[in-house]
Amino acid sequence: MRVYSRSEHNISRSQISENALKVLYKLQKEGYSAYLVGGCVRDLLLGREPKDFDVVTNADPEEIKKVFRNCRLIGRRFRLAHVHFGREVIEVATFRGAAESSNDDKQVLNTEGRLLRDNVYGTIEEDVWRRDFTVNALYYNIKDFSVVDYVNGMADHKAAQLKLIGDPETRFREDPVRMIRAVRFAVKLGFTIDANCAEAMHKVADLLSSIPSARLYDEVIKLFLSGYGLQTFEMLRHYGLFKELFPVTDQSLAVEEAGFPRQLIIKALQNSDNRIADGKTVTAYFLFSAFLWEPVQIRAREKVARGVPEYMAYQDAANEVISQQVKSTALPRHITMAMREVWGLQGKFNSRYGSKPSRLMSHPRFRAGYDFLVLRAETGGADMELAEWWGKYQEASENEQRKMTQPPRKAEGGKSTRKRGYRPRVKKTSQGTEA
Repeated sequence: MRVYSRSEHNISRSQISENALKVLYKLQKEGYSAYLVGGCVRDLLLGREPKDFDVVTNADPEEIKKVFRNCRLIGRRFRLAHVHFGREVIEVATFRGAAESSNDDKQVLNTEGRLLRDNVYGTIEEDVWRRDFTVNALYYNIKDFSVVDYVNGMADHKAAQLKLIGDPETRFREDPVRMIRAVRFAVKLGFTIDANCAEAMHKVADLLSSIPSARLYDEVIKLFLSGYGLQTFEMLRHYGLFKELFPVTDQSLAVEEAGFPRQLIIKALQNSDNRIADGKTVTAYFLFSAFLWEPVQIRAREKVARGVPEYMAYQDAANEVISQQVKSTALPRHITMAMREVWGLQGKFNSRYGSKPSRLMSHPRFRAGYDFLVLRAETGGADMELAEWWGKYQEASENEQRKMTQPPRKAEGGKSTRKRGYRPRVKKTSQGTEA
């Protein structure tokens, strides 16, 4: 163990949430040990503002609940206490202990070595070995404002290296999601992944298939909507993790034509990262629409070749792709519905005459559909002239819009240049004859 005194690190109480400090001091006042631990300590050392502040203590969950009236106990796999201060929640965990030899159900592993339940409590010296990465196993002691390090985490922090505590393959088997966390932390923090850790990830990437798809959806949101989506995508593919999260997309990348499928995803991720950097909002459904567009295209083309009408072919292809995808990553229904709408609008952009453009612009997903059309055009998957026309149409005045949507007139001495299917409006005279 190495203890870094207040003068040996840069963490100040002024950087810590006021409510987190209340929890720490209250536990200490009641005679318990209290530390900040995990990502908040890691980020504070980097000079970043932590998203959450996690507290760890030697008080068990029931004792924590007695200390705080605004506390609620949650979790079955890991029993935790949530102390509520309005919208802010301070998560308080009890020190984890070593596995017990008894036959009770406090700690349960499946046949692959994955932890299904872990409510064995212990000491801080035991707790540190239950954490994942050394840089996440640094404890800030509110008693003397020191940082306690049992696993050389400060040295790894300074070296910007992600290293697992214990045998990497064993730790990944306990919880395969740690592989996703390794990628997310490496990209977010600019850290490198330790060689032993990287080797194990290549070996056991397929274990992600054993994780509930709903849990993986939460992880995917953190991966791709944090402002580092493109780097994350490349690293996930490098370690063979992307194909476990988006199997149908990974298959389509293997048969891409002129790089279009992969370029579409890259461009979508670049756009999302840029928007986040500019403080703008991003939507998950738009990104997932880009991820799964090419698989939908491939299946739709196959159905059209077998004689299925184009509209039905795309509907059926979308149903099949989404049904297969949710087995790996459980996309919520409101996400998949929005994706279908974005895809369904793409064919409608081809109609530029009459009242259809105006009606299309009133669609709730029009802007997302148009942005997706532009994305396709920029990566070679749609006509750029069509995308530019719709860009001009949106900015045009009502009079200009009417002119833009008028069908071509009949050429002199030749056939009509109107689009097939366009029918001019017919007026009636007072005698009932056509004018």
